[in-house]
Order: sequence, then C-alpha cells, then structure tokens
Amino acid sequence: MTTKPLDPQTILDIDGYLKPDVPAIIQRHNTFRKWKETIAKHEGGYDNFTKGYLKFGLNVGPKNEVVYREWAPNATEAYLIGDFNDWNRTSHPMKKNEFGVWEIILPPLPSGACAIPHDSKIKISMILPNGTRIERLPAWIKRVTQDLSVSPVYEARFWNPPASEKYVFKNARPPKATNIRIYEAHVGISTTEPRVGTYKEFTKNVLPRIKDLGYNVIQLMAIMEHAYYASFGYQVTSFFAATSRCGTPEDLKELIDTAHGMGLTVLLDIVHSHACKNVLDGLNEFDGTDHLYFHEGGKGRHELWDSRLFNYGHHEVLRFLLSNLRFWMEEYQFDGFRFDGVTSMMYKHHGIGTGFSGGYHEYFGDAADEEGIVYLMLANDSMHTLYPNVITIAEDVSGMPLLGKPVDVGGVGFDYRLSMAIPDMWIKLLKHKSDDQWDIGNIAHTLTNRRYGEKSVAYCESHDQALVGDKTLAFWLMDKEMYTNMSDLTPLTPIIARGIALHKMIRLVTHSLGGEGYLNFEGNEFGHPEAKGNGNSFHYARRQWNIVDDDLLRYKYLNNFDKAMNHLAAQYGWLDSPPVRFPETDDKQSGSQQSPSPQAYVSLKHEVDKVLVFERAGLLFVFNFHPTNSFTDYRVGVEEPGEYKIVLSSDEKRFGGFDNIQLDSTFFTTPMAWNNRKNFVQVYIPSRTCIVLAK
Repeated sequence: MTTKPLDPQTILDIDGYLKPDVPAIIQRHNTFRKWKETIAKHEGGYDNFTKGYLKFGLNVGPKNEVVYREWAPNATEAYLIGDFNDWNRTSHPMKKNEFGVWEIILPPLPSGACAIPHDSKIKISMILPNGTRIERLPAWIKRVTQDLSVSPVYEARFWNPPASEKYVFKNARPPKATNIRIYEAHVGISTTEPRVGTYKEFTKNVLPRIKDLGYNVIQLMAIMEHAYYASFGYQVTSFFAATSRCGTPEDLKELIDTAHGMGLTVLLDIVHSHACKNVLDGLNEFDGTDHLYFHEGGKGRHELWDSRLFNYGHHEVLRFLLSNLRFWMEEYQFDGFRFDGVTSMMYKHHGIGTGFSGGYHEYFGDAADEEGIVYLMLANDSMHTLYPNVITIAEDVSGMPLLGKPVDVGGVGFDYRLSMAIPDMWIKLLKHKSDDQWDIGNIAHTLTNRRYGEKSVAYCESHDQALVGDKTLAFWLMDKEMYTNMSDLTPLTPIIARGIALHKMIRLVTHSLGGEGYLNFEGNEFGHPEAKGNGNSFHYARRQWNIVDDDLLRYKYLNNFDKAMNHLAAQYGWLDSPPVRFPETDDKQSGSQQSPSPQAYVSLKHEVDKVLVFERAGLLFVFNFHPTNSFTDYRVGVEEPGEYKIVLSSDEKRFGGFDNIQLDSTFFTTPMAWNNRKNFVQVYIPSRTCIVLAK
C-alpha cells in the first residue's frame, strides 16, 4: 500500500504562488507517506490500525470474557479494580508486554455471565517505579458519569447492556450530503428549561424543527465527555465516552439513527487539538509521566486553553486518535467531523498572538508544525479511504493553502474549511459602523475571498458568537428592545424594524455568496435573544423555542425567512455552484485563482446606493442595504435573457416585511449591456430589502 511521491507540478497546477513552498509541501507529504507505509507494514493498514478500540480498553469476547488492555509503559505493576472485586487492589493483576501494554482477561462467571456487571464502576490501579500507587480511569473507557453533589471528578463505568437494551440501528446512512446547510447544535442547551437537555428530548423535539427548516446536516457539539459543562465540550477528559449529562450511549445512537431516517447527515465536533489537563479523570500523567499521550514540558501545554497537547509524532498516540475517529463512525454511526482548533494543531505558536495576513511565508517554514499537519493528513486520508462518503470540516483561522485539497495532491484532505472571517466582519460592522458607512465592496470581498477549488462553509455567527461572551447578531441589532418590543401587539419601533430587516439580509447574502456550505447555530435562525454567559448558569444556556412558537411574537418572522431561504437553496443548489468572480478582481488577492465559470458573478457594488447585485446558480440576487432610500425601476445587469419572476422577497408580511413588493410581478430583460452583463432588468427595491429572481 505505497503512496506515490508527489509531483511538484501537481502543486503548481493548483496554485502557482506556492512555488517557493513546494519543498515544504513535498517534505510533509513524504512524512505522511512514511507513516502510511509504517501503518501498512506493522499494523496491516488503516482498517486494522483504526480498530484500536476493539483491542484496547474493555472489550467483551464471544464467551462473555472481558479483555482489558492499557498502554502505560512507566508503571511497574497494574491491577484492575472496581465494584466487581470490591476494589481489591491486588486480586486482579495485569501482565505487561514489551510495548508497555498491560493486559488481563477475566473469564465469565460459572453461570456464564460477565464477571463485571453492566454499568458498574471500574479503575486501573498502578504502581510507579518510585513505589507510589496511582489510580486512573481507563483511557479508552466508553462511559463515565459525574455526581456533582459528591465531586466533579468522573467515575468510569463498564458499559455492557444486555442485548434487549442495546440500541439497534434501523436506518442506513443518507447519501453523501451536497449543497450542505448545517445546523450546529448543543444537546444540553436545547431545552427551554434551565437544566441540561437530553438526547431523547433532542430526538423528539429538535430534530423535526431542523428538518422542517430545510437544513440537511447537523453538527453536534459537546458530545465527547468533558470536565466542565460551560466549556461547551472543549476540555475533553474521556475521548471514547459520549457525555453522560444528556443520557446513555443508547440514547445518542437513537438520536443519530432517527436523524438518518429523516435524511439528515450528522457530524461530530471532534476535539483532537488538545485534551483536558485533569489527572484524576483525564489522560494527563496517565502512567505517572508527563509525556505519555502528550509532549513533555512547555511543548505539551497550551497557554491560553490551559490544556495538554498531543504528541502527534508517536505511534500509539496516532493509534488512539485515529481509532477515536473510527469509533465514532462505527459505534455511533456519525457521518463525519468538524475538527476543532485546527490552527492550533498546524502551527507551533498555536495561533496565539499571531495575525495571519495571507502571506504564504506564514504557512510554511519554522512556524508550521509538521507533526500536527501530518496527523490531520492521516486522519483525513484514513477516514476517506474507509468511508468514501465521510465529510470533514476544518476550523482554521489561518487560511492555510491546500487545507481543503485531497492528500494525494499535496493537500491536508479536508472537504470544507470554515470561513471564519465572515462572522468577524459582521460583528465589526454592527459594533463600529453606522449603516451609512457600510462598505458594500468590502462585504462582497470578504464573502467571496476564498481559495479557488477549496470548499468553504459560510456563517454569520456560530457558537463562538452565541455562547462565548459575545452577543448574537440579533442582540447586536436589537439589544434590550428584544425584551419589550417583539410582540405584534406593540408598535414596530425603528430599532426592531431595522433589526428584523438586516438579520434577514445578512443571512441571505452570507448563505448565497459566502461559500459552498452554510452553517447556523441553533436558535440564531429566529434571533435568539440571549447569549450564554459563562459559569454553570442554566438560565442563559437554553433555547427558548417558546418565543418562536408564540404566534404573537415577531421571532417567527425570522424563523419563516430562514426556512424559505434554506428550501430555496435546496431547490436551486446554489451552494454547489462554482465560486463567484468579480469583473475587476485582482487575481493575486490572497492567492485565490478565479473560476472560469460564468455561473456566479458580482455585477454591482454601489457604495452610494448601498446596492449589491450578483448572479449564482441561474438566480439574480439584489440587496439594498440603504437605511432610508428605496429605488424604483432600478437597473440591474443579468447575463441570461428572458422573463424573470421573484422567488424570494425579504419584504413579505410572513417575514415581518411591509409587503411593498408585488410578488406576482414579471420582469423582462432588455438586450443592452449593463454592468458587464449582456442584459438588464428594472426592479423595485425598497430600503433594507433583498429579492431573488429566477427565470
């Protein structure tokens, strides 16, 4: 199973600006090839290597025997202890092999039953070279529970339900999602009550909403067990355990299976960028050393996140992490991953105190962390090899070239990257600029500034804005008036009118111009009023579905628009159409090469009128961001001649608009060149509205 050496021309054909960096790209690809060949030679290839969870941790054999294996080379003695042996520290000794792996086999009881009862507590007890005894939760444990009334420290449990209680999947995975519209969700905050929501509640109450709104992909946060609830899942303690705060492993399987039955693809927010530094219930100092799964010293610590950093250059760490991906795909039937903190993994500085200007020298050379990049290449290559329909998304703020290209052409192998500059732009505009200062050209540039041939997911705001100390767009727009003026029984104030209008426009322009995928964080589609404060406060950490379901409140208008926008995107497939090009774009911009396709084109960015016009997927999009001016018979260019009709207008009453635009109007093109297009039509666009026309 050898991979071909990389031809330098392959890289240059993708991006000629990479010429000075070809040696670095070939170097990392060679390191990737060495690892792939090592895995093939010593482990029997990806298929075998990524099944580590069937070999390590606790597994039940065909005769009900329990086999437990753990990698802890520093320990001189090891014992399995738990409820099953009354926590006797010497009755169940383990044997160590030459690779530092400890093993014990527990035969079944005389009755044939398993020697360790289902859901009973368990630990590994080890003696260190200096004679100290330490106790840890098994690294590959599949269930841990927390009783905050006793202690925040997790307890490991042996999850082995009887056949009658095991969840059996009924639905096949849906076909690979295209034209992706992602609903990012956190199961725990998905209830209206001030408590942690459950998998079962999410399955029953939230999945139908997601389907109805026209999303086709769900991205679940905070599933891997984590120490502190308010960390939103980013301080992982047990990598193979689904959080017990929301229910049992079987409940999560039911959630995913139900979603599949609705045709929804489910992605896991995977955290392989770092690990919680907890010693008692995490991986830190697992066998008494600083450097089992992690780098030792400062290299193994993230200053800002106060967490531990993996040693991606170690064979056993690769087994652990790649098997972790395989485990979630197999055991829970996830369809892919959003990789968290990719920037931290790819650079030795972890992105701390670094502003990326787009200069190629920032991506290669001393700053690049080859081990981290190669791990991501192995992760993407192995998962795409084993599951051709898998979807992987990178959360990278740096703009690393080739991140979204396949590994065999020198890329890192992701299917999509998150367009992290877009939400930053919207927040900055709403914070620092009055409406008449909005730079339409800059908005269009930020939305379209992405690497040609690498797919990106656009979003107006994600959990970062909604949860971590900032405010949602709706809150920036309407602030405290959301609590007093969102009822249809109160007069429409200027702030609410502006907020509703811009909320819809920002979403549609981002959705239709910003990427090859779209993402929304749950609740933001209807302008959820509150951000989640930090601390274990459940008051803000909930989604108030009651306000969108209340027919007297104006939140429903935003929800209706979100639904109409998604269903229109599904119908016309604009997210799958080629990227946008400008008539006057400088091809050197951020090293992006422009698409030769005539399909997507920005024809007008008018700074005085505040009008933005573009075509994509055969549709004509017209946005009037002007705070006060409406335009009658406004001339907009369009390539294709013919008769056009309005397929979406933000001004409809059902979207909280004023019904000033006649939806049954027909627009005929005039065969005269306008704004670099062969034809034009004349439209009426009231202030702060947008319309979409189709032939």
